[in-house]
Amino acid sequence: MAQKIAWEKEYRNPLFITKGDNPQGDVLRFLKFFKKQTGLKIFDLKVLDLGCGTGRNSNYLANFGNEVVGMEISPSAIVLAKKRAKKSEIPVTYLEQSIGEKYPFTSENFDMILDITSSNALDENERELYLAEVSRTLKNTGYLFVRALCRDSDKNAKKLLKKFPGSEKDTYVMPKSGLIERVFSEQDFRSTYGKFFEIAYLTKKSGYTNFDGQPYKRNYWIAYLKKN
Repeated sequence: MAQKIAWEKEYRNPLFITKGDNPQGDVLRFLKFFKKQTGLKIFDLKVLDLGCGTGRNSNYLANFGNEVVGMEISPSAIVLAKKRAKKSEIPVTYLEQSIGEKYPFTSENFDMILDITSSNALDENERELYLAEVSRTLKNTGYLFVRALCRDSDKNAKKLLKKFPGSEKDTYVMPKSGLIERVFSEQDFRSTYGKFFEIAYLTKKSGYTNFDGQPYKRNYWIAYLKKN
């Protein structure tokens, strides 16, 4: 509940999120990988966008004729995502729900599932359920795309862990916003996701994020995963 309040506060008065409506570059690169690996076009697929925010990736994929479900914990984000979809006359199903709860979908339902720095906000119990539900609802031929916060060689992550430690391993509480985030070493990422998925591709990348108007360099894991 605390995380839901913090995310709602963030979407109403953003300290670090952006409300752009263009798809993220990391998603576009994953789509190229998906087409090459599966031989499928990005058309007529069933897609689940976890922590979809204001719908930038969900609406983009739906615009190409895919059946997309966006799941988001913030009511304000859902309202904006729906408005954008309606304005563009794009059919997207948006659900107001935590990604760390049971999913209302049948097993082996989705061709593609996206998690763009969303599950880092889950606690350990929620993360176990998230992993199990993603594995259950992803088709055997499907792919999961994860962008996760990286601990390795990230000076800002280490500062946050030291100054604002959370109650669980490798977590910190974001100052001002109160959001709790989890960062992963490569070993932790592989062991966490390796219980459910085969890691087809994993790389570390750097990028800049803004927090309260100040840019910070952060590291991320970019991972493409298949079911074990």
